[in-house]
Amino acid sequence: MKHTHHCAQLTSADIGSTSTLVGWVYTIRDQGGIIFVDLRDRKGITQIKVEPHDNATLGEQLKHLKDESVISITGKVSARPEGTQNAGLPTGQIEVVADSIEIHNIAATPPFPLDDEGGDKVNEELRLTYRYLDLRRPRMRRNLAMRHKVTKSIRDYFDAEEFIEVETPFLFKSTPEGAREYLVPSRIHAGEFYALSQSPQQYKQILMVAGVERYFQIARCFRDEALRADRQMEFTQIDVEASFVDREDIYALFEGMVKKIWREAAGVEIETPILRMSYQEAMNRFGVDKPDMRFGLELVDFSETFRNSSFKVFAGTVKGGGAIKAINAKGLADITQGELKSLEDAAKSLGAKGLAFIKVEGGEWKSPIVKFFAEEEKAALTEQLGLEDGDIVFFAAAEWERACTILGRGRLDAAALLQKRGKITIRPDDWKFLWVIEFPLMTFDGEAGRFVATHHPFTSPVPEDIALLDTDPKAVRGQHYDLVLNGMELGGGSIRIHQPALQKKVFEDVLKIPQDVVESRFGYMLRAFEYGAPPHGGIAFGLDRMVALLCGTTSIRDVIAFPKTQRGQDLMAQSPTPVTARQLKELHIQTVVPETE
Repeated sequence: MKHTHHCAQLTSADIGSTSTLVGWVYTIRDQGGIIFVDLRDRKGITQIKVEPHDNATLGEQLKHLKDESVISITGKVSARPEGTQNAGLPTGQIEVVADSIEIHNIAATPPFPLDDEGGDKVNEELRLTYRYLDLRRPRMRRNLAMRHKVTKSIRDYFDAEEFIEVETPFLFKSTPEGAREYLVPSRIHAGEFYALSQSPQQYKQILMVAGVERYFQIARCFRDEALRADRQMEFTQIDVEASFVDREDIYALFEGMVKKIWREAAGVEIETPILRMSYQEAMNRFGVDKPDMRFGLELVDFSETFRNSSFKVFAGTVKGGGAIKAINAKGLADITQGELKSLEDAAKSLGAKGLAFIKVEGGEWKSPIVKFFAEEEKAALTEQLGLEDGDIVFFAAAEWERACTILGRGRLDAAALLQKRGKITIRPDDWKFLWVIEFPLMTFDGEAGRFVATHHPFTSPVPEDIALLDTDPKAVRGQHYDLVLNGMELGGGSIRIHQPALQKKVFEDVLKIPQDVVESRFGYMLRAFEYGAPPHGGIAFGLDRMVALLCGTTSIRDVIAFPKTQRGQDLMAQSPTPVTARQLKELHIQTVVPETE
C-alpha cells in the first residue's frame, strides 16, 4: 500500500503538498462538526482534519470508525490555526485535511488503554494475553527499537573487530550439570532425547579448535529454571569466543563494546578502563559478587573486635571460624516494626537465626544486645561505622560467606528504605560498571560431597594455582570474570582450559566425574583438543538484561516481544498445551499427569 510519508515526518515545509498516510486511529474527536483523527504508525502521530459537511462520503465512513481501526488517508497538508499547535509532536505545526479515507479494518474496543499511563496500570497477565495490543503502546515500541539498536551496534562492533557470526545448533546433547534442561524426544531414535542448548559453550570452543579464531553470535538459549523479573526460560546471549587471548584482551574488547553501545543507544560516554575488584573484596565490602556501586552502606568486618567479647554469640561464631559483619544504615533509625520484620525475614531466609541491630537515638544505643558490649567494642563500632544519632547498625554472625550474603541482602533492602524516605538517591541512569575477577575455581558441595565448578568445568585455573588442584582445590582461583552493572550481572566468561590432560584432570580428579560419564558427555571435546586446540577464552552477555537496563525497566519481559509468564506460559498463544496420543506414539513416549489434591 503506497504512502508518501510516515506519521512523524510531515512538517511546516510540507504545507500545500498532498500526502497519503497509513496507520491506526489513535483518537477521534468531534469538535462541533469538524472531526479530528490522530493517526498513528510506529514512527509517531499526525493529526487528520475531516470536514464531513463538505464530503458526504467521508461523513458516512466516519460513522463506523473506532479507535485502533486501520485506515489510509489522502489529503492536503495545512498549517494548524494559531494557538492549536502541539509543541510536543514533531508534526505539531501541521494537520492533513482529508480528501479521501480508505478503511482497511474496523477494530473491536481494546480491553485496556494503549497509552503508557493507562497501560501501565493494567494487570500484566492481561497485557500478555493481548500482547499484540500491548506492543502498540509507545513505551513498548521504544523498547523494541532500543533492542534493535543495541543488537545492530553489537553486530557492527564485532564485524569491525573481524569476528565471524556463526550459528550453532539448538538441539544439543543432555549434560545434566547446572540448570535443568529442556528435553526433546527423537522420533527416529526411539527412547533417545536431544536437549535444547543452555548456551553454545562447547560448540564455540570447538569453533576455536576449528580455527575460526574470532566467533560471535546473538544466540538463543534455553533453561528450565524458576522464572523471575530478570530471568526467562528462553533468552538471548551475546556469545563470544576468541583464540590467542588473555584476560586483559577480553577486558579491553568488551569495554570497547559497552562504550559503543552506551554511546549509540543512550548517548552516554562510559569511562574506561572499568574498575576491577576481586570476588573476595566484593563479598567483604558488599556481601555479593555483583555489587551495586551506586551507594555506600558497605559491610565492615568486626570479627577480631568481638573475638573475646562477653557477647557469647559473637565470640563463639569467631572462635568457630566464622565472621561478624556489620553495616550502618545511616539515617534509618526511624525504621518501622513492619520494615524491621521484613529485613529479619529476609535474613532468616538466607540462614540467619535473626537480625541483631542497634539504634542510635537521642544519644542512646537501643538494643537488647548492647548490655553485653564492652566500651572498647562500642568505640570500635562508632569509629569504623561513623555512627551518629539517627543511625541503625545491622549485624550478621555466621561462617564468612553466609555472613556476607546475609548483610549483602540487608544492604540492598536498607538502601531501598532510605531511597523511599528521600535520604539517598539511586538513579537508574547512574551507570556503575565493575569487573569482578579472581573467583574461586571450585566450591565444595556439602550435599554432593564433592567439589563443583563455580563457573563451569571448562574454566582455566590461574597458572600459578594449578599445583593446588591436587592439595587444596578450594584455594585455586579461576580465570573467570563477570561484568557487573548497577547490581546486575551483565555478562560472565573465562579463559578456557585448552590442554586435554588438564581438562581431563579437572573432570575426573577434582570434580570426581566418573570416567565413563566424562567420555559420554565430553569425549568428543577432549579428542578435539588433541588436534591442536589454541589458547582461548570468551564471555556471554545477557542481551535481555542489557536492554532492560538501557530502557529503565526492572523486568526483561518488557524488552522481549513475546515473553513467558513466571509460570512459563504464553498467555496470548495459550501454550503449553496437551498433544494428541498419536503424536506421543510417534515419539515413543507416554505421559503421566500427577494427581491433583
